[in-house]
Amino acid sequence: MARNKYPEETVARILDVSLKLFLEKGYENTTIQDIIDALGNLSKGAIYHHFKSKEDILEAVCDQRLFAGVEALMNEVVTDKRLNGREKLTRMFTASLQNTEQGKFFSAAPDMTHTPRLMMLQLDSQIREVGPNYLEPVLREGNADGSLHVEHVREASDLLLLITNQYLNPLLYPMTPEEARERCSFVRQLLAGVGLDVFDGEMLENFFVFSAHAAKKQRESEAPGQKRRGM
Repeated sequence: MARNKYPEETVARILDVSLKLFLEKGYENTTIQDIIDALGNLSKGAIYHHFKSKEDILEAVCDQRLFAGVEALMNEVVTDKRLNGREKLTRMFTASLQNTEQGKFFSAAPDMTHTPRLMMLQLDSQIREVGPNYLEPVLREGNADGSLHVEHVREASDLLLLITNQYLNPLLYPMTPEEARERCSFVRQLLAGVGLDVFDGEMLENFFVFSAHAAKKQRESEAPGQKRRGM
């Protein structure tokens, strides 16, 4: 077989097609054969040359297509000189919740409790990249301009990421609107106690919308008679 002269282009095509299929059909209902058929001119061997499994494709889609977009949003907010530290922090989380492509994807993605690699990939990306590069500088800026009063910046950054990516994640903890409000009320009180009173009305409303959408998708995926397909 001839050597592929443009492996980067091949990988990019695989990821673009896979993301489209994951959004249209859901991750569980998309097979490697579906991806091959959609690509048209690549064999199964060519795909496995770049990715060991469908889960590896999922990880690459997250890392190169979704998380990169989140960081672009964060960078736009962090460099906005019109905002103080508290306003930047609130805007960062609101922008993340309003990221429709990411929301659609994670609604189509597998149950994270059954796909721990995806869950850890998301958390690792947040703690390794978002925390030190975006959250911590904004927390320090808020301390400097007086809009925040956070004594332990690094620890507060880690706590925010764990809460927003784990405890408030409706894909990990499906919740009714009432449960979502109770959970947000508790988190708001908890964060205020460490100088992070940042949960405003707009952020809470966006979270409720996101939670309701995730709950609806989960109910649909568990509908009687629907059978999930593997690879």
